Amino acid sequence: MKRISSIVWICIIFIALYSCSVKKFIPEDEYLYTGANIEIEADTTIKDEPQLKAELENVLRPQPNSKILGGYPGVYFYYKANREKPGFINKFLNKNFGEEPVYISEVDLTNTEDLLLNRLENRGFFYSRVSSDTAINAKAKTGTASFKLRVPEPYTMETYQLDTDTMLVYTEIKRKMENSLLEKGMRFDLPDLKAERERIDADLKQSGYYNFNPGFLLFEADTNQYNTKRFDLYLKLKKNVPAKSIIPYEISNVNVYANYNIDEDSITRNFKRYKNKNYFQENIFFKPERLDPYILIETGDYYDPEISRNTSRRLGSIGSYKFVNIEYEEIDTLATDSIGLLQANIYLSPLKKRAIRVELQAVTKSNSFTGPHLAVTFANRNLFKGGESLNISANVGYEFQVSSGERLSSLQLGLKNDLIIPRLIFPIEVNNNFFKYDIPRTKVSLAGDLLNRSKLFTLGSVSASFGWFWNANKYVSHELTPISLNYVSLTNTSPEFDKILEENPFLRSSFDQEFISGLTYSFIYNGLIDTNKKHAFFFNSNLDVAGNTVSLLGKEAPSGNKEVFGLEYAQYAKIDGDLHYHFRLPNNHVIATRLFAGIGIPYGNSEVLPFSKQYFSGGPYSVRAFRIRSLGPGTYYPQQADANDPASSTVGYFDQSGNIRLEANAEYRFPLITYLNGAFFIDAGNVWNTPKVAKASRTSETDPPRGAFSSNFINELGIGGGAGLRVDIQNFVIRVDLAFPFHDPNLPNGPEWVFDFGRPVLNFGIGYPF
Repeated sequence: MKRISSIVWICIIFIALYSCSVKKFIPEDEYLYTGANIEIEADTTIKDEPQLKAELENVLRPQPNSKILGGYPGVYFYYKANREKPGFINKFLNKNFGEEPVYISEVDLTNTEDLLLNRLENRGFFYSRVSSDTAINAKAKTGTASFKLRVPEPYTMETYQLDTDTMLVYTEIKRKMENSLLEKGMRFDLPDLKAERERIDADLKQSGYYNFNPGFLLFEADTNQYNTKRFDLYLKLKKNVPAKSIIPYEISNVNVYANYNIDEDSITRNFKRYKNKNYFQENIFFKPERLDPYILIETGDYYDPEISRNTSRRLGSIGSYKFVNIEYEEIDTLATDSIGLLQANIYLSPLKKRAIRVELQAVTKSNSFTGPHLAVTFANRNLFKGGESLNISANVGYEFQVSSGERLSSLQLGLKNDLIIPRLIFPIEVNNNFFKYDIPRTKVSLAGDLLNRSKLFTLGSVSASFGWFWNANKYVSHELTPISLNYVSLTNTSPEFDKILEENPFLRSSFDQEFISGLTYSFIYNGLIDTNKKHAFFFNSNLDVAGNTVSLLGKEAPSGNKEVFGLEYAQYAKIDGDLHYHFRLPNNHVIATRLFAGIGIPYGNSEVLPFSKQYFSGGPYSVRAFRIRSLGPGTYYPQQADANDPASSTVGYFDQSGNIRLEANAEYRFPLITYLNGAFFIDAGNVWNTPKVAKASRTSETDPPRGAFSSNFINELGIGGGAGLRVDIQNFVIRVDLAFPFHDPNLPNGPEWVFDFGRPVLNFGIGYPF
């Protein structure tokens, strides 16, 4: 690996040195264009001058070649690939990174001057002047352009009025002007006028004006009333606007085709009238009373495209339909009619009611256990003809580990049932209008798992939960689970594992919490869905509180702890937050960052968090230079059963956890070729214990607290970096990351900077890490 790393660095140095030497390739009568600058001289202070200058710079053409570290590698690759016998490497580099050179002779100064003047006039700076020039650097074989703009005082608006008429639409437009984007004193601005037209059009459509168009609105500016640079702005309708465009439309009927097949004629005459809607279906596929709350379009209401979009989104969220199509049909309307009529037809094309999915995986874990996993999922997407989804998942996994000539194995069995009901199941009836954006869905889960680790233990668990999840708006979603029950039973322990627990009371106590009863809440803000935003954020916060309700029923056991139904229960509070920030650069380049922080506090009946609720660090979605669960807590160094075989430590696999977790990640992502992206990344993180838990984790009174969090936590971070490849096919991502440790906190002599490029960690993952 050291040899490969050396080759990579040699290639980088080669490109950095030689990408600057494009001068010898530039034709004798040409000069490489390095860009243009704009200088503005204004008679008055320009409001939002930086934004205006940025807009003017956007019209400059052509764009100069990309410059990296003072050189032009893209141009260099282009020149090398276009010589005789370029070779495979040069052709490859040119295809993926090459740029055709841009010369100063390609700059059309006159045309650019016209574009700049046009943009200034659109922004209210009439009678501006522009001059331009070029500068040549004969020695460097480069050329630049410059544009000097003389900008007079802009025209500003004095009044904004509507040319009145007796038509009903004028009354409606005048009412819409109360929320105008235009205000007195603003300068003439063509984009603002276009935005005002589109705003009025959108408001009119929400009032039923189905056939209206923003192109029907006309602005006129009058400067004759003023000696200074002011104007009156008038808004009116164009002449000969179609009569049907200036009347509101009302919904006369709503037809819902609940079982429509787009591939064949599935229109039926059978229908049921329910709450002023016609539900067409040959046989009952979806009960009208269950479907109706999702449909916001009502007979007698005015046409509103926003209500139509919301109805489409809500119907699509049920999970039973593949396509939702809403069409409006005009009922014959005369030119003299003061109101039009529309019939709304809602076509719902269902997914297949039943589906089976089979997944076969090969799993390799950090404790050297390897083996196949099989998962089978059965789904019924419309169980009781009300959009209910039942998912039954069964999985079986067999893993084995060969260490010191001895074969260890692990068998995992699991069965999970999820029933998702697309409505709110709550003791008190809640008005559907309370949740305007989305109807909450109720989720009921029941699961059982069995883990048999040969020569160690058998661990069985049963869990049940009841809760709701819903979207508050386009970006925000919530999930609240007020009832969450989990029962864990550790049986069939071997003498070897009993000895481990005997030597580590802290570990034993994490398995002794047999019963977990609590409440969980999750908040998600996802701004990453706006793919055009330059700055995008994602935030997820989780709250998990257990044991408070059942403590009211708890009775003291012989051990001193409290029990309920003969089971010792856990008490803790846990909260964490996960923040992502993406800085999107041109040409699909992204700088992605992540910050995670979480803490869990045991109290009352618990000295330690249950093992399943503890934090772990390291792995393909964490600090990638360290294997799964191999970091921390703090500077804790797990004692190995075999110094030459880290995987032989059974104790370390269970010990390296904590109730505090901090992680930070940064990644530069860039495209390589079709469907293949690359990345460079750096990760840092660790887990710790609160001082009280760290003290309780000691195996003897003479031991120091294990992994206690302190003000020195920065020096206890595991840090690593590396590079990766991502195969991205329509947002299905297969990821391979090669990472190297830079700073290791879990060494025998304490934390050290290692920069160990000879000890790489290869990570495989599905999806991006953050």
